[in-house]
Amino acid sequence: MYQEYYNFTGKPFQLTPDHRFFFESDGHKRALSYLLYGIKAGEGFIVITGDVGTGKTTLLNALSDELENKHIITAKVVTTQVQEDDLLRVVAAEFGLSYDGVSKAVLLKNLETFFRQLAHEGKRALLLVDEAQNLPPRSIEELRMLSNFQMEGRALLQSFLLGQREFRATMRLPQFEQLRQRVIAAYHLKPMTREETEGYIIHRLKMVGWNGDPIFTRLAFDAIHEHAQGIPRKINVFCDRLLLCASLEESHEINERIIEMVRGDLIEESWGTDELDPVAGNGLQQMRTDVSSTNQNAVTSDPSLLQQEQLLSAIGAVIKKEIDSKLAEFRNMETEQTKEHSPQLVSIEKNEHQTEKLEDPLEKEKIVVHGFYPPTESGEAK
Repeated sequence: MYQEYYNFTGKPFQLTPDHRFFFESDGHKRALSYLLYGIKAGEGFIVITGDVGTGKTTLLNALSDELENKHIITAKVVTTQVQEDDLLRVVAAEFGLSYDGVSKAVLLKNLETFFRQLAHEGKRALLLVDEAQNLPPRSIEELRMLSNFQMEGRALLQSFLLGQREFRATMRLPQFEQLRQRVIAAYHLKPMTREETEGYIIHRLKMVGWNGDPIFTRLAFDAIHEHAQGIPRKINVFCDRLLLCASLEESHEINERIIEMVRGDLIEESWGTDELDPVAGNGLQQMRTDVSSTNQNAVTSDPSLLQQEQLLSAIGAVIKKEIDSKLAEFRNMETEQTKEHSPQLVSIEKNEHQTEKLEDPLEKEKIVVHGFYPPTESGEAK
């Protein structure tokens, strides 16, 4: 809708990753450099991680664009919640090999033959694995085993693993020590800065023919970065809604009024507590309180449920009383046994009764500690 209103040639903030809109922030430029370095190295694993929406998939697509006409045959795996045998089938399918109805041994043999054929043709095989955090441990180990294929001292397959932050914890597990030793570079994508957020927005707008209409005020850029926290996917969602709202309002400026309108809409549509609206969080807490009260009322309004609750309460009170009684008996027995084996303690207890008549607290403490009676007038102890 707003594309026509602002004469755009396309949608600048679509959610579907498109390598044509790839923006080289400092972090994304560095991550891409690591991947290209891996290509030149021709062996080992490259691991790129990042939080949800930081642009990992777009990064992979940009890499694929860089690899055109470089004699590198790539296969991209995005369905990663599969066991090791199924993962091999997915890999085979992505490389264009037959996989239906064949055993694991045949799959491995077919893959090795294919990789060797590529090497004879002066080509290389590259496996790109997205959403690697979903890989089961045995599937990760299977990827490592694929890297064992070699010919004349050269690795026949190279793998790049991209995943969310939790994949870093997976890689630190002791069982993946061998895999870690084969990682030649790793990088974690971080959110963009305020300046990068502004550059990202302008870059995507220019890709669809933006000529300054609508105008984005500095306040708008500040608000977008604050809302999205530098996460590209969140920026896309927010900016898309801003443009839609502005076009509906027939506005040619993304200003504070448009921002507040979109914020209000997003709060109403939010799932659970919205980070922009503390009131929404309080409302959710109140809703939980109301649900709890409703459940309590349901119990008290149902006589059978009320009787069950009262019975459980009574049983609990009896059990507690019995436990307290047993503990008291145990303490008494322990005290009596201690007295039988410690005459000195009996003497001290008697002296404690004697010291009740003393007026000087320091003298009282002295007598209690040493276990003696007060001296007589002649200075001799009784």
